[in-house]
Amino acid sequence: MTVKIRLYVEHPLGAGQSVPLTRDQAHYLFGVMRQATGSEVLLFNGRDGEWRAQVAEAGKRGGTLAVAERTRALSLPPDLWLLFAPIKKARTDFIVEKAAEMGAARIIPVQTAFTNAERLRQDRLQAHAVEAAEQCGGTFVPQVTDLQKLDRVLADWPAGRKLMFCDEAEAGAGRDLSDAHPGPWAILIGPEGGFSQAERVRLAGLPFAHVVSLGPRILRADTAAVAAMTLWQQALGDWR
Repeated sequence: MTVKIRLYVEHPLGAGQSVPLTRDQAHYLFGVMRQATGSEVLLFNGRDGEWRAQVAEAGKRGGTLAVAERTRALSLPPDLWLLFAPIKKARTDFIVEKAAEMGAARIIPVQTAFTNAERLRQDRLQAHAVEAAEQCGGTFVPQVTDLQKLDRVLADWPAGRKLMFCDEAEAGAGRDLSDAHPGPWAILIGPEGGFSQAERVRLAGLPFAHVVSLGPRILRADTAAVAAMTLWQQALGDWR
């Protein structure tokens, strides 16, 4: 029988390990999914791969899982960061979910000149990344950082990491990743209002920046994030 329920847990995983459920996990398993003692689930923690486990104890406010065997080794995504300017709540959630599904190793919300959102619930966005990993079969959950100012991120940019700068002003210019090389990368998606002229000039002049066009039409920020990650994965990532 194929096990369809997957849960992310914080605890170490290994044969014979006992894993306690949180109240929310117990509610999901026993209240929503109607599982019972003896039911099987798949567990992962982002470190030890994926493991098959059985429900040893079931209750309304908690429960315990008994880990049996590993079903898959840990599979790490490419060393790719996604930097994006937050937009409306539901669309920001969408960007985080799709970034986790599509193989981002780190997700960094950034404050740009035209970013409307000034505060974010990092814990809520991290929970969306966890749910996306549970649903898509991943064994790794990307970290979602707190909101950071773009100029500070660029000032502290790590040596050796390249930046794919998706500039809406380049729509239709045909600039792509054909001359790019694999390695640590990041993708930068701007806000609904686009980048300011000062930001655009600074980004275009950075030695580690690679300006890319996302086609002849200006895309919404959430669409641009998916399009950019697709281009990068096909050219340099683990889709090849």
